Amino acid sequence: MRVFVTGASGHIASAAVPELIQAGHEVVGLARSDTSAATVKAMGAEVRHGDLDDLDGLREAAAHADAVIHLAFNHDAIAAGKFTDAVAADLAVVQALGDVLAGTGKTLVGIGLTRTGDAERDAAIEANPRSAVARTLAGFTERGVRTVLVAIPPVTHSPRDRTGFIPTLIRIARATGVSGYVGDGTNRWPAAHALDVGRLYRLALEKAPAGSQLYAAAEEGITVREIAETIGRHLDVPAVSIPAEQAADHFKGFPFITLDITMPDTGARQLLGWEPVHPGLIADLDDGHYFTAD
Repeated sequence: MRVFVTGASGHIASAAVPELIQAGHEVVGLARSDTSAATVKAMGAEVRHGDLDDLDGLREAAAHADAVIHLAFNHDAIAAGKFTDAVAADLAVVQALGDVLAGTGKTLVGIGLTRTGDAERDAAIEANPRSAVARTLAGFTERGVRTVLVAIPPVTHSPRDRTGFIPTLIRIARATGVSGYVGDGTNRWPAAHALDVGRLYRLALEKAPAGSQLYAAAEEGITVREIAETIGRHLDVPAVSIPAEQAADHFKGFPFITLDITMPDTGARQLLGWEPVHPGLIADLDDGHYFTAD
């Protein structure tokens, strides 16, 4: 297949794009800068210059592809307090891509979660503004698009992770002299190695039925306290509980410290034959690369 990938130089794409190419797919990667373009080209993909604001360019690229994998998102907007604006822009991108693919039977793979039928879990899903993007993408199934949603675990780790949850906690620990968690730290974060996530994207492209909801977590949930203790051990700083009323100040710019979510295996392994084989989160932390990166 000829596959158009947005966010092609990003962390997840750095695993997914080579996986696709090695499987014989032709990849066209969106790049918004010369640096990103060089990264995309080095992976063996064709470069398409542009960004998420160029909706006409995105429509054109999608129209000339057999499938689209949408991985791009303005993560910098979260720290800048403009999360809602980033979601609105992402919604416009998904709408543009879906409109072009409508009625073609072509594939659109995106990131997100749809309702599960569990009231408590669905309330948490709906509380995230990005749920509107997932609903919109899933809705294109009824318009003749083979849509697939992949729920990415909040901790997707690898030596190329520079801006995710783990590097953020390490930066905060270095700055404050303690590796913190909130309360008893029993809130959990699902995790997966980026290379395992990349393989799931390839399998989703090749095998997933229209309307599929896949979970990319290799580990259902790891307590934040265990993560903080592991970070503290490597940095030689104490792991300590931060009172809830002090959390916003201590974890400034990181509102997800109290996130509590699990991602059970709901079929990716049985449906697609996906078997994670790369190190789990604690083993990857113990490998040491997170603590030697610039």
